[in-house]
Amino acid sequence: MTYYKYKTKLHYIDSVSVFQEVPQAPPDAIFHLTAQYKADTNPNKINIGVGAFRTDDLKPYILPVVKKAEAILFNDETIDHEYLPIAGTKSFTNAAVKLILGAESPAIKENRYAGVQTISGTGANHTGAMFLSNFYHKSKKCYISNPTWANHRSIFSLVGFEVEDYPYWNPETRGLDYEGLVRSMREAPEGSIFVLHACAHNPTGVDPTRDQWKGIAQVMREKGHFPFFDCAYQGFASGDLDNDAWAVRYFVEQGFELLVCQSFAKNFGLYGERAGNLTIVAKSPQDSQRVLSQIEKLQRAEISNPPAYGSRIVDIVLNDKALYQEWTENLKYMSNRIIEMRKALHHHLVELKTPGTWNHITDQIGMFSFTGLKAPQVKVLKEKYHIYLTDNGRISMAGVSTSNVAYLAKSIDDVVRNVSV
Repeated sequence: MTYYKYKTKLHYIDSVSVFQEVPQAPPDAIFHLTAQYKADTNPNKINIGVGAFRTDDLKPYILPVVKKAEAILFNDETIDHEYLPIAGTKSFTNAAVKLILGAESPAIKENRYAGVQTISGTGANHTGAMFLSNFYHKSKKCYISNPTWANHRSIFSLVGFEVEDYPYWNPETRGLDYEGLVRSMREAPEGSIFVLHACAHNPTGVDPTRDQWKGIAQVMREKGHFPFFDCAYQGFASGDLDNDAWAVRYFVEQGFELLVCQSFAKNFGLYGERAGNLTIVAKSPQDSQRVLSQIEKLQRAEISNPPAYGSRIVDIVLNDKALYQEWTENLKYMSNRIIEMRKALHHHLVELKTPGTWNHITDQIGMFSFTGLKAPQVKVLKEKYHIYLTDNGRISMAGVSTSNVAYLAKSIDDVVRNVSV
């Protein structure tokens, strides 16, 4: 009798889940797109959705310098699998800071910086946002560009910020809406946080000019806004590490305190190794160390310590003159291939006399191009031509090759002419 009641009660408990009210989340757009591409058996299929570099044979690219660093690691008998420090390996974080700020940076010379190893750029964004959520009290408003990398909104919303858009893309010119951007900064509450793409803006590929960056800095200084830089493409964008870091370095020279998120996924091809860094620039050495201490406390509670493998590869390369030089050559190969594919796609569209202007394909920079294609046109590209890209018309130029660029251009030409939007 007692046993029966226990069974009945147990059955009742098990039949009603405490999670029954949890809604089903939609799949991640990019990863879902990749899954659709992989399931497609059409021989002409093209994946221009995912942001990962490919060779002209559309194969993943392991940088030659990375292979050399891996060989060094493999043969180093002192390497073990012990925990890294909470903030990561000092030689890695110092090299990462130097890479983005420059060896002659006033922040480095005055020792008012810190670096924290993170779970790639996403982890840097989250760690930086979490720190600001706890310790930045001037404003709870965070402004992100419209459009931007999808994770920006999620990350800052999850830690409690009120996330707003600032104008960025001008669909008429297919370029930067500089006036709208600056106006938004002027109208934002004082001390707001502005998330800025250091180079190769994702998804548009449109960056401010140096004069425009100076204007942005001036308005941000007048309004007391806080710059939060996201840098996922240093060296990959233009092939020049210093050129791609110009905006960050200018803001530091102008006396701003700021955070910079760095990813080594793209420029080292270490997508799955999750190697990143959060650079902190403060007013004084004491300020930077207090910030570091609190970020270490947050990081301890979230991941305890960062992973070692990817950061060790980056550490080896950044701290060896010969390997560093070879890395810059690897970067030029990747950036040049992207640039050549931009020229090829533009050439084919012009040759086809595709309606509209297509100069923005070559004017934009970095991995992505914001084509101006609309969702109905993208739908036909997927269903009729087996070409996979995001619904907002963003294409990854890394998925374009000499073997598929003509087919891609003809497909775009068809939807532009024949699909109403």
